[in-house]
Amino acid sequence: MADQPTRKLAVLAHADVVGSTALVQLNETLAHQRFQDTFRTFSETITRYDGIAHEIRGDALVAEFARASDAVSASLAFQSANATHNEELHDEIRPVVRVGISMGEVVIADSTVTGEGVVLAQRLEQLAEPGGVCIQDAAYQTIPKRLPFECKTLGECELKGFDEPVRAYTVKLKSGADIPQPESQTNRAVVAQKLPDKPSIAVLPFKNMSNDPEQDYFSDGITEDITTALSRISGLLVIACNPALSDKTNAIDYKSLGRKLGVHYVLEGSVRKAGSRVRVTVQLIDTTTGHHQWAERYDRDLDDIFAVQDDITRQITVELRVKLSEGEKVRVLAGRTSSVEAWELLLRADELTNTGIHEDNLESRSLLEEALRIDPHYAAAWTQLANTYVVDAVMGHTKSPEHTLENALDAAKKALEAEENYPTAYTIFGYVYTFRGEHDRAVEMLEKAVELEPRNTEIVATCAYILVFACQIEKAIEMTQRAMQLSPITPMWYLVVLGMCYHTGNKRDLALRWLREAIAMEPESAWGRPYLVSALIEAGLSVEAQKTAQEIMTIEPGFSVSNWLGAEFKDTKVKKMIIDNLVKAGLPE
Repeated sequence: MADQPTRKLAVLAHADVVGSTALVQLNETLAHQRFQDTFRTFSETITRYDGIAHEIRGDALVAEFARASDAVSASLAFQSANATHNEELHDEIRPVVRVGISMGEVVIADSTVTGEGVVLAQRLEQLAEPGGVCIQDAAYQTIPKRLPFECKTLGECELKGFDEPVRAYTVKLKSGADIPQPESQTNRAVVAQKLPDKPSIAVLPFKNMSNDPEQDYFSDGITEDITTALSRISGLLVIACNPALSDKTNAIDYKSLGRKLGVHYVLEGSVRKAGSRVRVTVQLIDTTTGHHQWAERYDRDLDDIFAVQDDITRQITVELRVKLSEGEKVRVLAGRTSSVEAWELLLRADELTNTGIHEDNLESRSLLEEALRIDPHYAAAWTQLANTYVVDAVMGHTKSPEHTLENALDAAKKALEAEENYPTAYTIFGYVYTFRGEHDRAVEMLEKAVELEPRNTEIVATCAYILVFACQIEKAIEMTQRAMQLSPITPMWYLVVLGMCYHTGNKRDLALRWLREAIAMEPESAWGRPYLVSALIEAGLSVEAQKTAQEIMTIEPGFSVSNWLGAEFKDTKVKKMIIDNLVKAGLPE
């Protein structure tokens, strides 16, 4: 069904390739490929700056922004990247782009945008120099003067199709300045939040101070274990963060960080592992003052690492005056092993499973099986082993999905045998029931997992994922947003879930925006791309859809629509739409 036309005021950017006809005459096939690559890069940049690329047709692009500053920043960022890219090409097919930016009322329908504002942006683009940006005066006046833009007036310009002259400016970046970074994107800053009533803490990623970058998994594992343990305490609000918030070279403004994340305290630390010894340093900072409240250094044998983690967790509860119930004291240790060797194998396996690549997943399974030989009662390892089977089934890496899902179910049951009511095990049940078509039962399992660990971001996000398949879209969006609040620096797959929500809810622009952003975060992953392919077909962007389909086959040569379980939606119409779209884009049946 066609979208209902909507009218609104927007900032429009129109981009065009200079001398496209001449480039096509030199080499038609290569030129068109280069044009597509160029505008795909621009589209990704537009998405990062909170814009929407509405149309990509041949040698031109139209995009919509809410703010002129974002439109200019995205255009300058793209022009800089495109100039660098063209310098690396060894032939004459080097697409150079001009960009025009206007402000005006537009009509948006069926993923296309029309109106006087689009025409004006196109006319302004023709005034720009090759590789340059030209902006209308009305849009220019809304840009904060603090931004490092150098604007030169072109005066009153007579433009074809417009009765009145239009004042315009060329825009460049000031010499030596950096292009402003997006205020809202994959590494977006979080809007200042009011501190909650109960104690609150953000756990920054522990820094790997070892000389070996391969030890990153070890420091990441300590961060995750401490975060998970703290999140199981009902009297404490815990925010998980990713490495984008931890900088080894620059001092952190703790007051600002506390305001952005809405937390009273920040925990940061470092890990140095050498042979059988490990040094862990931690400090707890009060973000209202910026002062250290507690700090400690642990020099221990590697076998004592769990005792160190438990001591850090205990000390935080003391400093923040949080009292643990007897049940919480037990849950803090949930999924734990007494073997450091088994724990390290789990950490290495976890990194591999997250790539979604078949070979990595097989290696992950091997590591987990070794961990379980060491400790057969390791609930977290059983659950992660089950997850490797789920990944195989979803990505079509198996000739018998039903048998593979049965293996996942068996492993999840063993996790529950090892530890009763281990929350993550229920997420596996949810996956299996979903891909068997038992959607109501799957939702029941995930709601139970969330009830057990309501502040575990991975469990909350997984619940959102299962809800999408059950076609409970509004609730899925709500759960995804909840996961994002708990983890303000958002993992790629959360954005895929959000894109799935909007795609199945027939909100094309939002679906494309979030799915493109997810792919830009992890371009080596095939996981979210099938949904992007389907969304592109629905939007009429068949060329981009075919290119994305080719990328899937490059990453996953054995991919086929029939073996892929990612369309197992409760609504058979949604399932048919996605499958048909993948076939239309050229993916093998």
